[in-house]
Amino acid sequence: SLMAIRVDDFERATKKVLEALKVDETSGLAWHVLAICQEKQNRFGPAITAYEAALKLLPDHTDIAHDLGRLAQRLGYLDIAEKLLLKFLAANPGHIEATNNLACVMRDQSRYGDAIETLRPLLQIEVDSPVLWNTLGTVLNDQGRLDEALTFFEEALRLDPAFAKARYNRANVRRPLGDVAGAIEDMDAALPGAESRYEVAMMNMARALMLMGEARIPEGFEAYEVRLDPNLPDAMHVAVDAPRWDPATESVAGKRVLVVGEQGIADELVFSNCVPDLIEAVGPEGQVYLAVEARMVGLFQRAFPTAIVGGHKAVRLEGRLTRYVPFTEDLEPKLDCWVPIASLMAPYRPTVESFPPPRPYIEADPAKVAYWKGELAKLPEGLKVGLHWRSLVMTGARAAVFAASFRLWEPILTVPGCVMVNLQCGDVTADLEAAEAAGVFIWTPPINLKDDLEDVAALSVACDVVLGPGIAGTNIAAASGARTWMVAAPDDWHLMTTDRYVFYPDAKIFVRAAVNGWPEVIDRMRAALDRVVANGWNAA
Repeated sequence: SLMAIRVDDFERATKKVLEALKVDETSGLAWHVLAICQEKQNRFGPAITAYEAALKLLPDHTDIAHDLGRLAQRLGYLDIAEKLLLKFLAANPGHIEATNNLACVMRDQSRYGDAIETLRPLLQIEVDSPVLWNTLGTVLNDQGRLDEALTFFEEALRLDPAFAKARYNRANVRRPLGDVAGAIEDMDAALPGAESRYEVAMMNMARALMLMGEARIPEGFEAYEVRLDPNLPDAMHVAVDAPRWDPATESVAGKRVLVVGEQGIADELVFSNCVPDLIEAVGPEGQVYLAVEARMVGLFQRAFPTAIVGGHKAVRLEGRLTRYVPFTEDLEPKLDCWVPIASLMAPYRPTVESFPPPRPYIEADPAKVAYWKGELAKLPEGLKVGLHWRSLVMTGARAAVFAASFRLWEPILTVPGCVMVNLQCGDVTADLEAAEAAGVFIWTPPINLKDDLEDVAALSVACDVVLGPGIAGTNIAAASGARTWMVAAPDDWHLMTTDRYVFYPDAKIFVRAAVNGWPEVIDRMRAALDRVVANGWNAA
């Protein structure tokens, strides 16, 4: 089995180690080897079971705890990962890889200070360790300190020019800092040095986003198929009893085609811009079925009345996200084929010019829009400004990209002639209490802003403008046709080298600087609101 592992034949290695376990099922070593084989084949559930069995049989073998902790980290079980890594480090203090992994776990929990303090003592001893300098760079990168992160990635590459992961990380900061050519060059150079299938998929994913951002389409959209690579922990598997449609070789005219939404709400919205093209291609003799986030079924059904829209569901099986579509399971006749919603981009959007003119992708309920206009009319005089200020998902680098401290929004909150309407989902009680204590009035509608998306869309349309970072809420507003002002990162791929979101050409985009960009971009939004209050919307 070990010989097979050395030549990356994990299927044979699994077969042989299972034979060994038939001889002695109490062999902790055999269970450890089986765990490694399962992990390498992305069978995460059986891998965890095998690691746990090995650790139970060999409780003093802390290397098993290290391997299990590393896998737990990869699957997002960060609390478990931290405990296992600390167990290993208690027996192996100063171990570079384990210390590095522990710092990564803390970084992924947004415990940036703890991550730096975990790395600092070892860096004072292991000053020539490129791995540690690289991880320190990732901690700073996640905090939005890209210029400082670049320094540490370059130090890692100075120590080891062949260090592919550091080159990949440097690529990811060079692009938002404006060095697009250097970023793509770094990514292409990093790929041959990837140490695992996971790293290859991770780097190809980043490269696809860069290509899309540079409007190298359809090449970028074709490369984006890597998002479904099973070597990525969050890759979607779809359990549908039908073949996947291949646009390059098959016509869908007259077919019964299922489109499966993927990733998050914002992704389903932007990629739905191709659904009308598919409906036209299928024609009146066929039928398009559209599976989306269940909270948005009504919004999509009104926008695409000839499609049949239903909700998808998801479960994690053996650590893998599996999406299924209950409303199509008993269809007669059965589906002819299915397609992930983002895979419509390559055949239908081969150029930036092929994107459609402004049009809503979802349609708010007109009765709800009228109701919310009436409720807003009861508020004090002034423009009704719907406000989002952070993503509900705030892991890792998303915190720097999709959020600014609520205090930084004060210039917006205090614009004379405007009334703020809270559209931010999640628990923002502390933010709202701070605003009230400062004498700022923010009206919060009596709805669940996370789950009542029909009302969120209708209220967004009823507002005079909705503003915030490019998160689910602002995408709902823009996709509904509401006037939307959106903050974008300098490397946001949806811009595709233009000054607008190509998916929402009517939305007003405020691109922030890569480093310390939030105060300046919020000041620009404030100035634009001031102009609107004084001179009307044409002055924005």
